[in-house]
Amino acid sequence: MKPDKDYKTINKIAWNLKTNIHVESEFYDNEAFLKGDSSLKQIELELLGDIQGKSILHLQCHFGQDTISLSRLGAKVTGIDLSDKAIDYASNMAKELAVDTKFICSDIYDLPNVLDEKFDIVFTSYGVIGWLPDMKRWADVIAHFLKPGGHFIMVEFHPVVWMFDDDFKTIVYSYFKAGEIVEELQGTYADRASEIQYATVTWNHSLSEILSGLIQSGIRIARFEEYNYSPQNCFNHTIRIDKDKYRIEHLDDKLPMIFALEGIKE
Repeated sequence: MKPDKDYKTINKIAWNLKTNIHVESEFYDNEAFLKGDSSLKQIELELLGDIQGKSILHLQCHFGQDTISLSRLGAKVTGIDLSDKAIDYASNMAKELAVDTKFICSDIYDLPNVLDEKFDIVFTSYGVIGWLPDMKRWADVIAHFLKPGGHFIMVEFHPVVWMFDDDFKTIVYSYFKAGEIVEELQGTYADRASEIQYATVTWNHSLSEILSGLIQSGIRIARFEEYNYSPQNCFNHTIRIDKDKYRIEHLDDKLPMIFALEGIKE
C-alpha cells in the first residue's frame, strides 16, 4: 500500500495524536517527572558521563522529558521534533519548570536550514531512526551539528526486534531495509487501550546501514554495545527482570533488544 501523502505529513499527524495520549499516560508518568524524576535510563547516563556545561542537541525529543532531564544535569540543551504538538507541550513544560531548554519543531533533514549552531554532543534514543528513510543523510546532519571532537550518543532498539510481529511469535519483516512499511494502527505503546487511529510510514535499518552512514560522515565509532533487555517496557508479553530491565517473556535472554554507541567527530 502506497500512502497518498508524504511520510513526514503522515507521521506528524500520528505523533500529534500520540502526544495527547502520552502526556497523560502511566508509561511516561509525567506527574512524577514534573516533581523532579529523571526520564533518562542507566545505559544513556553511562555513555553521556558528566555533561555539566556541555551543549547538547537532542534529536527526535518527543515532548521533552529526556531533553529537560539533560538540562537538569547541567547541560545547555536544544530538543528537536517533527510534532508541533509535542514541541508546544515541551516548550510550555520547560517554562513551567523554569529550565533553560530550547525546543524547535523541525524535520531532522531540514534542520541545517533552521538551526545555526554547533554542539558538544548530539543525542538520540529509543524508537527514533525507524521514522527516517535514509541513514546516510541522517548521519550527515549529525556530523554537521557536532563540533570537531564532539560526541554522538545513541541508544536505540535493536533492528532484530523490528523483524517480529507484535507478539514476537513470527518473523514478518526483513532485517535489512526493504522499502517503506505503511501501517494503519490503533492505540499506542504508552496506552494500548487508547482508541486513537492513525497511519505510519517507517523503515527498518540494519546495524551495518547505521554504522556505515556514521563512518562515511566522518564519525568514528568509539564504543558499541548490545543488550538482551530493554529499559523501556513498551512491547507485548514482557517480563521485568530488574529495575528498568524488561525482556520478552517467551524469548528470555535470547533476543538482542537494545544497542548503544558512542561516536566521535574526526
